[in-house]
Amino acid sequence: MENKQATLELGTKPVGKLLVQYALPAMIAMTASSLYNIVDRVFIGQGVGAMAISGLAITFPFMNLTAAFGAGVGVGASTAISVKLGQKDYATAQNILGNTISLNLIIGIGLSIICLLFLDPILRFFGASDQTLVYAHEYMVIILLGNVVSHMYFGMNSLLRVASKPKQAMYATIFTVVMNVILDALFILVFKWGIQGAAIATILSQLMALCWQFKLFSNKNELLHFKKGIYKLKKKLVDKILAIGISPFLMNVCACIIVIFINNQLVKFGGDLSVGAYGIANGIAMVFVMFVFGVNQGMQPIAGYNYGAQKLDRLMRVLNLSIIAATAIMVAGWLIAMFLPYYCARLFTTDKTLIDLGIKAIRVVMFCFPVIGFQMVITNFFQCIGKVKISIFLSLSRQLLILLPLLAFLPMFWGIDGVWCSMPISDFSAALIAGVVMSWYMKKLRKQHKESEERRVKSEETTFGGRRESQSNGFTNHKVQSNKGLS
Repeated sequence: MENKQATLELGTKPVGKLLVQYALPAMIAMTASSLYNIVDRVFIGQGVGAMAISGLAITFPFMNLTAAFGAGVGVGASTAISVKLGQKDYATAQNILGNTISLNLIIGIGLSIICLLFLDPILRFFGASDQTLVYAHEYMVIILLGNVVSHMYFGMNSLLRVASKPKQAMYATIFTVVMNVILDALFILVFKWGIQGAAIATILSQLMALCWQFKLFSNKNELLHFKKGIYKLKKKLVDKILAIGISPFLMNVCACIIVIFINNQLVKFGGDLSVGAYGIANGIAMVFVMFVFGVNQGMQPIAGYNYGAQKLDRLMRVLNLSIIAATAIMVAGWLIAMFLPYYCARLFTTDKTLIDLGIKAIRVVMFCFPVIGFQMVITNFFQCIGKVKISIFLSLSRQLLILLPLLAFLPMFWGIDGVWCSMPISDFSAALIAGVVMSWYMKKLRKQHKESEERRVKSEETTFGGRRESQSNGFTNHKVQSNKGLS
């Protein structure tokens, strides 16, 4: 089977070629995904107004919260499947696919209902003012009504990559971006639907891509495909998916909490336009962050498979190459942020005040980018090999243990500058922690691998010695019988 052969190549094909094969489509797809958010902001900023950008920025925590559940299921399932494929356990991998569909359906619908019931109080808590609430409300109603579509779409894309179809995952994402641009222009500029038009464009583009993803997984010739009997939730599989997925879930929940604090502090010390400036900076930063997410997604099936197959040399090779690629990407982002911030901010708005605030925000938010790529890859690596506790710790170290206290205390002394400065300080500190933890774990992993190899060699020698002794005894017995016959 062609698809099965592609999966087996994860343990045999040169690691560099595999990483390019899997990461490049994922990088293109993730960058396209970030462009899709930028497109919304550009159309909203140019077609609706500066305050609408601030209203959209208020929805970031909501988007992170819904993404937290999607990531928890999608990443947990794809990692579990990649490990099972490395162990040649294809039946379990198939059942994880079915359970992923059921979980996304249940969580997507349930979350939408709960959030819609308490929408305005939640947006107020997230930092919405009287001026920005109307924009945030109109946008999120549409997004939440289509939340189950978003959950399914992102979940299916994760599974396409682990099913050795990274190009198809890339095509799906690029399609959504292209359709989103077309529909944004139609709904906002032609139909004048405002910020609601951007939300409708997002959901419709994802829905069309989801239909194509379902068609791909309906092909019975594929190693992973839809079939009867795999959709009933099984406690053992659900526990496995959620145990691995808890790390990205907590990462996104923490991101939600952090953005809530940032928005509230920005409104308190700088006003609504400061929130808009952060939205602009975050949009530019996410382009490069998504590139690194693409590298991580390319690394995931390779690392998971080779960890399951106990091939340490290949595991370390893909880790090192991923770190190099991620660092190069973030350095490029840093150069743009430091030297071309005006053109980045001008893309979103013509409001001079917002542009000036955006320039400062871009430079500060992206100041420590050269070390961020390393931290992101290390955190994802532990997630890929199922070391959930370590991954969670590294995720929380930046957001809850460092950034949150800084956001609480620095503005008390430095005002709005304290809010901005807390971000690069936490970035650098988190990268330092990731380096220390990675150094410790590598020593432990190499020691375990060495001991395992010594046991394997000893076992082989014992087995070979036993066979040789058995053969020798057989030869001796044969000689005795022969001598008896001669006498």
